[in-house]
Order: sequence, then C-alpha cells, then structure tokens
Amino acid sequence: MRKMFRGAAALATAVVAVIALSGSVEAKPADAWAGCPDGAVCIYPQNQNPAVKPTHVFYSYGAHNLSNQFGNHWVLNNQYGGATANLCTGSGGSGCGSPIAAKTGVYADLTPINSIRLNR
Repeated sequence: MRKMFRGAAALATAVVAVIALSGSVEAKPADAWAGCPDGAVCIYPQNQNPAVKPTHVFYSYGAHNLSNQFGNHWVLNNQYGGATANLCTGSGGSGCGSPIAAKTGVYADLTPINSIRLNR
C-alpha cells in the first residue's frame, strides 16, 4: 500500500511539473525581429546591413515626421493583423509611396523621405 501511495505521489508531482513548465513556455513573449519589437515599425542606421539595432521605433498609428535621414536604411514593419506602413516624401504623412506589408521590410533611400505613416 505504501509503494502504491508513493507511486501516485510521484506521478502527481511529475504531472504538476509538466503543467508548470508548459505554462511558462506559453507565456513567453514574441521575439523581436532584428531588434524591432513585435507590433512596431523600425528604422535602422544608414547602411546597416543586415539590420541589427534600430535607431527609430514607432508604435502609434498615424504620421511621424523624420529629420536628418539620408542614404539607404532598412525599414522593417513588424506590426501584425495586416497593419501597413508608408514612406512619405511630405511631412505629416503626405505624398506616400506603396504600403509596406506587415512582417516585411524594405531597404530604401530615405534622402527624399520626410515622414513615415503607420496604418491599421
């Protein structure tokens, strides 16, 4: 009887350990893509190839004015749910080019770019 009780206790302990470990795995946050947090749009330093650490990180929808951005930069759209981003030649999100789809990036010359717009 004592052996059976010990066996049941060991089994119960193992089950609790597996459940505890499974819960911690599921709670793990999403990984950043090239240093760009999940849900953000990031701009990287000029000529940083491959993209490693962003200099600009944008989370909020709408237009964000840029300044002193020249030459080629990676722009990664690490948003989800179909959210897009545009590079725009005008300030305040005017004169925008083609949308950058969620979970994609472009290597673009930001010399003529004066703003970036995040769209739902």
